[in-house]
Amino acid sequence: MSDTVVAIIGGGPAGLFCALHAVSKERRTILFEKKMQPGRKLLITGSGRCNLTHGGDIRGFFGHYGDNGAFLKPALRGFTNRDLIAFFEERGCPVITDENEKIFPASDRADDILSILTSTCRENGVLIRSGSQVLAVERSGDAFLIRTDGQEFRADILVIATGGASYPSTGSTGDGYLFAEALGHRIEEVGSALAPIYPEKYPFTDLAGISFDGVTVSVRRDGKVVRKVTGDLLFTHSGLSGPVILHASRFVSPGDTLSVAFLPQKEREEINALLTEGSATSGKRLVKTVLSTVPVPARFIQRLLSTAGVAEDCTAAHLTKEERNEILRLLTDWTFPIRRVGGFEEAMATRGGVALDEVHPKTMESKRIKNLYFIGEVLDIDGDTGGYNLQAAFSTAFSAARSIREKN
Repeated sequence: MSDTVVAIIGGGPAGLFCALHAVSKERRTILFEKKMQPGRKLLITGSGRCNLTHGGDIRGFFGHYGDNGAFLKPALRGFTNRDLIAFFEERGCPVITDENEKIFPASDRADDILSILTSTCRENGVLIRSGSQVLAVERSGDAFLIRTDGQEFRADILVIATGGASYPSTGSTGDGYLFAEALGHRIEEVGSALAPIYPEKYPFTDLAGISFDGVTVSVRRDGKVVRKVTGDLLFTHSGLSGPVILHASRFVSPGDTLSVAFLPQKEREEINALLTEGSATSGKRLVKTVLSTVPVPARFIQRLLSTAGVAEDCTAAHLTKEERNEILRLLTDWTFPIRRVGGFEEAMATRGGVALDEVHPKTMESKRIKNLYFIGEVLDIDGDTGGYNLQAAFSTAFSAARSIREKN
């Protein structure tokens, strides 16, 4: 065996997938994982079911990574969702697709995916050093020095696959950002992504569990809309969640406000006409009865009316113009000052990370240092829910592994 050593820091899906594809007789491949078992975070994805990827054409993925989808195009095209599915099915793990095109192992067990990754690594000769936390890395001539607790290793090729900073109990504590900075790379501001949002004076605690389809959420900053996202919304006991909120969370900064259109603005006039007509033709009907045809939950309508200052026994005939306008505003533009975005302990992903303009998109190799690679969530990439983040991890890992193989 050659003396060439490939070192991979991080035993998540990206690190394991890169290791099993990079290994060959011409080099030794060592994977460092600080937890006693690799893949801890993988085991909790999809509520333990492992939402492996998403269905459809790979070109449909590009718009699901915030503002950075263009960077991922070469990696996603080089190793698609179809390639990923084939990899696991060829190793005895068939997949299923749900009604939202989310793809899971047919067993609904994330540990089946992890087992294939770890066993394939070991069968191919990858040395997995579990319980071995990397404390520091540095450049030494043309090589890299990797220092763990009490030991030092030399590597010719270094892959940083440490993940982000979300769910720190699984080992994702942002170590890779420190390693990248030590090697001269710029780190874009790191924060929570795919996290719930907690408004000031949250009014829906007792409505927890109510959900809405096709809601539009706007993030406002200094009075201007900086981002709009549409999707499903969920009330929790302490804040707002659901896909639309999770996707919007990556764009929130301190001091922002959130505007929720429970119904589209285009329906404002229709609802206004409904209330006006109710007053003219059947003034004795309660306002809440008139609004019962509006496609939102009845319990929410009751809360909306109380917030608008409309008495529960108010009839359409007694509804003032000001009260009617307030009802319309709350339905189409209910604004919440944001207290905070959920922290790393509850965020599904991390925004920010290694700056993409310093990484080759086709290979994931550093533009600054030869033989240094960054893959997975340590990069400034965060995808929407639905399997997009795992697909990015596998695709960037494969790109790096292919580049490493081509070096010999």
